[in-house]
Amino acid sequence: MTRFWVGGYGDDMDGDAEGIGFLSVDEGRGASTLTYRGTAAPVSSPSWLAQHPTLDVVYAALEGSAAVQAFGRSGEATLRPLGRPVDAGKYVCHLAVSPDGRMLIASCYGDGRVIRYGLGADGSIVPAAPDRAAALRAALFGESDAEDAGEPGAASDPYPTPTGEEPRASHAHAAVFLPDGRIATTDLGFDLVRIWRSAGTGLALDHEVVLPRGTGPRHMVMHPSGHLHVVTEYSCEVFTLASARDGSWALASATTASPIAQVGFDTPAELALSRDGHTLYTALRGSNTISALRVRGSGEAVEPLALADSGVDWPRHHLVHEGVLLVAGQRSGTISAIDLDERTGAPRDVRHTTSAPTPTVILPTR
Repeated sequence: MTRFWVGGYGDDMDGDAEGIGFLSVDEGRGASTLTYRGTAAPVSSPSWLAQHPTLDVVYAALEGSAAVQAFGRSGEATLRPLGRPVDAGKYVCHLAVSPDGRMLIASCYGDGRVIRYGLGADGSIVPAAPDRAAALRAALFGESDAEDAGEPGAASDPYPTPTGEEPRASHAHAAVFLPDGRIATTDLGFDLVRIWRSAGTGLALDHEVVLPRGTGPRHMVMHPSGHLHVVTEYSCEVFTLASARDGSWALASATTASPIAQVGFDTPAELALSRDGHTLYTALRGSNTISALRVRGSGEAVEPLALADSGVDWPRHHLVHEGVLLVAGQRSGTISAIDLDERTGAPRDVRHTTSAPTPTVILPTR
């Protein structure tokens, strides 16, 4: 039996999850059976979960509460709070933990903030100091105290606002640690991938990669080749970024996420990579489909491979596990298991579904 933690939306985010849930996947007679086994830790809207690399500690983004919190394993199917919730930005929606387990990065959709927290030896979150939070706001939005904080002011919207239109807003959405220790974050509102480096106890902007206007970069996955794949929520595309010898990142290629994607109707969510690195999977909310893309060459490009029904409504998150794709359906309140072709990686039939309260993320337990 394989076990997973499940994050979801609670009543403060128009959902019915009562906290971090517990899911089991039982293998038998060549089929996987999913069972949602209840609440592992009561907490408000843990919409994203991240695992510590060495400790049995889980971090939750409490999206409706604008906070993050750590949880330690207290039993086979239970978690206990590891300290109180720590303030974050508005609608914090994603967390990433550094490979050395010493840093947590929170991306905040509501106000565009990217926040760095230290992590203690026990995995607990060290709250960001007030001056550190101010410095990060300055770095993101170019506020007047940026120079005093010792961090560069980041450019705002790289595209001029057309006459008669309201200015766009920054929406940080995800973070990935790069092989050299820097951090890449997406800004869905400004069509940017930002590259950060650690500076003291905070972050300093290194440079930015500007994507075409209106694409809406959302989530990312690091390919073993060193390329960074980015899925866009608005334009239904997958962009591949490559790093040059001087450490700068730039666009290498782009492709549609699905040949049947309808811009304005379909909105891609997660981007997941197969174990062998040959296949990417994205989910299209709207048509409720799973699109598989073949990774070409040494990872510098991808191309559509196959399309399948996700088995859920509004597939917000998915992951690959032992030849099966698990998909969290936010609106249907279900999680599905989809078979993957062993040879090509293409998604096939929905093997099984189980009910789960407004699921938004699935995380394997340690």
